[in-house]
Amino acid sequence: MLMCVALGFSSGLPLYLLFQLLPAWLRTEGLTLKTIAAFAFVQLPYTWKFIWAPLMDRYSLMAQLGRRRSWILAMQLALFVCIVSLGLFHPKLDIGLIALLSTLIALFSASQDIVIDAYRREILHDDELGLGNSIHVNAYRIAGLVPGSLALILADHLPWAQVFFIVGLFMLPGIGFTLWAQEPASQRAPSTLIASVVEPFKEFIGRSGWQHAAWVLMFILFYKLGDSMATALATPFYLDMGFSKTDIGAIAKGSGLLMQIAGAFIGGLWMLKLGIARGLWVFGVIQALVILGFAWLAHMGPFVEISASARSLLAVVIGLEAFGVGLGTVAYVAYMARETNPMYTATQLALFTSLSAVPRSVFNALTGTMVEHFGWERFFYVCTLLAIPGLLMLVKVAPWPSASARLNP
Repeated sequence: MLMCVALGFSSGLPLYLLFQLLPAWLRTEGLTLKTIAAFAFVQLPYTWKFIWAPLMDRYSLMAQLGRRRSWILAMQLALFVCIVSLGLFHPKLDIGLIALLSTLIALFSASQDIVIDAYRREILHDDELGLGNSIHVNAYRIAGLVPGSLALILADHLPWAQVFFIVGLFMLPGIGFTLWAQEPASQRAPSTLIASVVEPFKEFIGRSGWQHAAWVLMFILFYKLGDSMATALATPFYLDMGFSKTDIGAIAKGSGLLMQIAGAFIGGLWMLKLGIARGLWVFGVIQALVILGFAWLAHMGPFVEISASARSLLAVVIGLEAFGVGLGTVAYVAYMARETNPMYTATQLALFTSLSAVPRSVFNALTGTMVEHFGWERFFYVCTLLAIPGLLMLVKVAPWPSASARLNP
């Protein structure tokens, strides 16, 4: 469980840097919303990571560390170097180099996630999956405090180069825990590279047929689409509403983090009674409805003067949305774990999590144009509607249990 904390933090830090700190930096330096939204494309490695996941299932970089830990350590070291280097450039003068470094951060982060997901699955017994994944998700969210809160506050007082250096230092605890941990007693590595590519997909399709497999993949793609698009430009949205970077760091990110943790914790306990299927239904509806809070904030703003009531409104809206996301994420992650065969952990989880990253890395690139066309308020109404298809797919992949099934959730 301690490793779930350490690796969850290490996994979340680079993603939140790309998702929260990078847009704030670019917006502060005067780049347009279209340019900032286009940076969502640098996150494409999260979408395509299942392509190279078999390599990480088949080979080990350092025999003395083991197959899983050697890959994790290599990716953590690469992330540290890239994050620190990012602050050495200026967005208006070196946008190409910044895009390249951002893409490398996404590539190394996605690769780290492949192995961390497999490592976590292999060190946890089946009866520990719920607790372990909940702890991982919460640590993942806590990591968002560094680029999404601390770094924004520091940016009001320090040069950006120092800000990125400080953010990079937060990779060091994960590196230390990776060196300290033990290699899991995992399944043997595939005998050949071809076997590591073919067998996971063959097992997944053959388990319940190709039609069910297709529904599962489509559901994973669309379940969090609305929420992902609604929060794609969250930091620029807060800035456009008149809030300072300190307001965003201290109020929005702090309130959001606490409520995400509360949502994940309550969701984990609630799912003991609901089960995964009903949890996906209940939490999915809540997750969709809380997007409307952003539309309410957009309707009230932009604020000429940031008063205490404006800050309170921001905290309430972000807190409700974060709570809904915390609930939905617990059920979502538990569902993906349930659909994974422990024999092919890295590749199958990489496939599922790659699809879950498509909205963030592909559809989110459209959000800048959508905001400029619709305006902030109508944009959030559209995002609420985009949450509906994923809910409808539950009829196929996780129908509401019958009365007899509820006796044995």
